[in-house]
Amino acid sequence: MKKFAYVVLTLAVLAGGGFGWLASKKPQAAPPSDIKVEVTEARLERGRYLFEHLADCEGCHSPRDWSKYAGPVIAGQRGSGFEFPAELGLPGKVVSANLTSDPETGLGAWTDGEILRALREGVSKDGRALFNFMPYEHYAHMSDEDAYSLVVYLRTLPPVRRVMPRSELIFPVKYLVNDLPRPLSGPVAPVSKADKVKYGEYLVTIGECKTCHSKLDKGVPVAGREFGGGEEFRFGDLLVRSANITPDNETGIGTWSEDRFVAKFKGFSEMTAENAPPMNQSNFTIMMWLGLSRLEEEDLRAIYAYLRTVPAVRNAVDSHPQPGTY
Repeated sequence: MKKFAYVVLTLAVLAGGGFGWLASKKPQAAPPSDIKVEVTEARLERGRYLFEHLADCEGCHSPRDWSKYAGPVIAGQRGSGFEFPAELGLPGKVVSANLTSDPETGLGAWTDGEILRALREGVSKDGRALFNFMPYEHYAHMSDEDAYSLVVYLRTLPPVRRVMPRSELIFPVKYLVNDLPRPLSGPVAPVSKADKVKYGEYLVTIGECKTCHSKLDKGVPVAGREFGGGEEFRFGDLLVRSANITPDNETGIGTWSEDRFVAKFKGFSEMTAENAPPMNQSNFTIMMWLGLSRLEEEDLRAIYAYLRTVPAVRNAVDSHPQPGTY
C-alpha cells in the first residue's frame, strides 16, 4: 500500500473567485485509445510481476488480513477493491476500485484503452478524475510495454462480484483532484537495464518508494527529506514509521552492502499467507513483504544502485515506538 499524495486549497486559490473556477473545472482528458492489447505469455508474466510484486497493485486493491504479518491478501479476493481506514488520515472516504474481470462491478466492461487511461492519466471510464492516492502521476512514467502487460494480467483476474462504493473526498479536495490528470504527451519507451542507476530510478518510481519513505507535508514529500523516512502509518492501535533508506551512514542504509540490501527482501521469501506470524506493535508493517520478497535480484540491485545516488538525510527513525508513547 502506498501513502497518499494530495493537495489542499491555498489562500491564493480562494482569492479572486479561484474556487468557483476549480469547482466547475473538468479534468483534462484525452479520449481513450482504441487499442486492443495483444496477449502474449511474456506480457502476462510481466503483468503478474508488476501487479503482485513491483508496483504492488494488489496491496491497495485487495482486502488484506491485518492480523498477520505484512497483511497478506485474503484468498479469493485479489484485486476486488478495498476501503482504506480513516486513521490513515486520508481526505475523506477513499476506496480502491474492483479490478477483477467482473463485468458489472469490476473492469470486465472496460476497454483496454479505458484501463490504460485510468492507469497513467488518472481518468475513469466515465470521465471522472481519480484521486491521486492511485499514483497515476508516477505511472505516467510507466513504459508502454509495462502498461500493456498490466492490462493483459488484469484481464486474467477471476471475476469477484463486489460492489465498491465511490470515494467521498472532503471539501475542497474533491474539486482539486479535477486539476490533476494530464494526458500522456506521447509514447513512453522502456528504460534500459544497462543503465543500472537509471533503471533503478524507474523501479523506485513505479514502486512508489519515495512517497512512503519520505516525511510528508500536506501529502507531498518535504524538500530535502526525500527517502529519509519517518512518515507515520496507523492501523487501529498500531503505528509504524517508515525507514530512512538514504545513504546516511548513521541513520540510513549508508553502511549496507548491496548483498545485505538484497538479503533484507529475500529474507521473507519463504513466508506465505498461511505461515505469516501474528502482527502486533513490535513488528507492524504495511510493507507487502510477501510480494516484495519475490522481486528479481537484478531489480533489487538496481534499486540499491539508485538509492546510493540520492542525497543522504540524517534522520534517526524510531520505527516501532512503544505503546503509550504515541
